[in-house]
Amino acid sequence: METVQAGRTRTAAEVIDHARRLVDPALRGAVDTLGPSMRRIAGYHLGWWDADGTPVRESGGKAIRPALTVLCAEAVGATGGAAVPVAVAVELVHNFSLLHDDVIDRDTTRRHRPTAWTVFGRGDAILAGDALSTLAVDVVAGSGHPHALEAVRMVNATVQELIDGQSVDMAFESRDDVGVAECRAMAESKTGALLSCACALGALYGGGDRARVAALAEFGGLLGLAFQFVDDLLGIWGDPALTGKPAHSDLGNRKKSLPVVAALNSRSPQAVELAELYHGGGELDRDDQARAARLIEEAGGRAWSTGQADSLLDLAMDRLAVAELPDGPTAELAALARLVTRRDH
Repeated sequence: METVQAGRTRTAAEVIDHARRLVDPALRGAVDTLGPSMRRIAGYHLGWWDADGTPVRESGGKAIRPALTVLCAEAVGATGGAAVPVAVAVELVHNFSLLHDDVIDRDTTRRHRPTAWTVFGRGDAILAGDALSTLAVDVVAGSGHPHALEAVRMVNATVQELIDGQSVDMAFESRDDVGVAECRAMAESKTGALLSCACALGALYGGGDRARVAALAEFGGLLGLAFQFVDDLLGIWGDPALTGKPAHSDLGNRKKSLPVVAALNSRSPQAVELAELYHGGGELDRDDQARAARLIEEAGGRAWSTGQADSLLDLAMDRLAVAELPDGPTAELAALARLVTRRDH
């Protein structure tokens, strides 16, 4: 089992690499238990092989959630290995949601290559997401940990919250009157819930007391919401070479992300023009997407979202302080939080 080097604070990249080395073998082992068709789609989505099953040299996702889980276990005094089953579960749930989101949002690119549904079909991509969700519960239930039943309930509650958040997000598509507060609440469910669960599960499996589990859950929830603000900014102004998605990717299908909703509610001339553009039918072409991005920025949506992300990161750091962890783990969690909320990735 890999151990953490004593006396030295690791960088965020080192924390993620450490978590990958711990979690990836168990994640692959879990996916290998799926039936052949679901295993093939899941492995493609995770970046392990191409559509024909030939292994490729891909890093997959960022592994932020399992890194948080492992680090929270270490922060309360355990080895990272104690949290591997729940870290695997968190990553499985995350990828279940991505498979479904890509179908719902009709996204054609993820991680610099075609999304699973464009390769294998909508139905099979949905089924693969379902398979990952049920597999996550199975991994936790079979972990043998004294808190396994509690962890199963936490995972299931988080999945329910994710689904509810996705449902609300879908309902926004047919509405012209989405408010900022309800958009933020949707993001708390859709993104904040899983990061909160990731941190809480790590602390739980690491033997943390209830106060630390609760504080780290709040830290993760605030960090998750900050991450969604950043992700929404990247969905409009992110560099395709870094994000793996086309420029203005969230605007083509008139997605009501946080910067968009803030701009639409600004009562500015740009808000009126943006509303006329956004409330039409069909997808926006590239010129309209560029125009929408300009209007959102001029209406203050970009600046507001940036400020919200910064404020939420500060609040997350406050909750981290409440957990009263040793200095090293606190610094590492803070570094990982800053990495998550960077706007250049």
